[in-house]
Amino acid sequence: MITGRMTGALRDAGLSALIALGLFAPLIGLLTENGEHGLGLRGRPFAVAVVVVLVFLGRLIMLSRAPRTVAARAEGPGLAMRRAGRALAPALLVFALLLPLGGSRYYVDLATLVLTYIMLGWGLNVVVGLAGLLDLGYVAFYAVGAYSYALLAEAFGLGFWTCLPLAGIMAAFAGILLGFPVLRLRGDYLAIVTLAFGEIIRIVLINWVSLTHGPSGITGIPRPTLFGLAFSMDGGAGTFAGFFDIEPETIQRVTFLYYVILALALVTNWFTLRLRRTPLGRAWEALREDETACRSLGINVTNTKLTAFAIGAMFGGFAGAFFATRQAFISPESFTFIESATVLAIVVLGGLGSQLGVALAAIVMVGGLELLRSFLSFLAENLGSDLFAGIANELPLYRMLVFGLALVVVMVLRPRGMVSTRVPTVTLGPA
Repeated sequence: MITGRMTGALRDAGLSALIALGLFAPLIGLLTENGEHGLGLRGRPFAVAVVVVLVFLGRLIMLSRAPRTVAARAEGPGLAMRRAGRALAPALLVFALLLPLGGSRYYVDLATLVLTYIMLGWGLNVVVGLAGLLDLGYVAFYAVGAYSYALLAEAFGLGFWTCLPLAGIMAAFAGILLGFPVLRLRGDYLAIVTLAFGEIIRIVLINWVSLTHGPSGITGIPRPTLFGLAFSMDGGAGTFAGFFDIEPETIQRVTFLYYVILALALVTNWFTLRLRRTPLGRAWEALREDETACRSLGINVTNTKLTAFAIGAMFGGFAGAFFATRQAFISPESFTFIESATVLAIVVLGGLGSQLGVALAAIVMVGGLELLRSFLSFLAENLGSDLFAGIANELPLYRMLVFGLALVVVMVLRPRGMVSTRVPTVTLGPA
């Protein structure tokens, strides 16, 4: 029986690998590049072989796992993850607070990018994880926040701290505008409309040249200040270095921006955790579980959906304003559907409704890929290996492929995400 079972598993895994070879051979195995005689194709058999082997081994492992009941699969890992989360969350917070003390600009910049995606994930988690509304156009609110700050700063000369709440309000207003047309929609139909809304915002940004400068974008966006002290390299009066009589360095501005996004992310987390314990948060949970039952309980579904879109969009607008001030330049190309897909993938991978899961997914999927590329480059320099150098250079091309594979693996092994905790806010205690 064991031999027959293993033979069947090998046959199934081999068939899956064969299908993967047929699918990925043209998608991954061929790369267009500019040559001496025009556009040409370059083969990448090693990349195809790696993907096929991963599919074969993954299918074999999945088939060889001992069957368990649904309750056993949900209780064991979920309970262990909840226990680990009690210590992991404070450890991550302490690590985040002490990270800039290492003095490495590379890691501070990377951590700033990760925190931006964490904040976006927590904002989208309000809409998708708590209210159960599938939103594929979240990048629209990200763009509205960024352009609101840039245009207000350009037109009225306002600073970052003045424009930040205004950017959040404008993004929340955009969320309400999106919420009204989709009040009667659910599931796939809701996803299609939100996807269209994100594309509409991007097209408007491209074509409204008189306001947004079109594809050229907006440059010279002012940086935030620390109680009026600018982080300038001249070290004169009114600057951070001049006030404290220290040598001006770029790492000072980078570190300050890091703590700004860390504070914004922590406020987002605190506000979301407190909000889900209010009657509004409980209404979101009821809407997520069953909209029909939610209506029968007398809950105003219209207001519940609109507040979910508005609050989730507000946090996206805050993140967009920070993105604009960090980059000092924005253009419509920064707000494509890929960004929405990335944030949604982080929320799904982490676990719908889980704050800790979203943070872990962003760390792994955004920071982990960049650290892997840096590690491969380090190996290539020290070992003189062209193989590691080639993999490191082409790793950004496989970013979405890695996201897709991670989604497949997590959905097979952990259908509710890495931290699948959907504990109701109000539960009945022991009798």
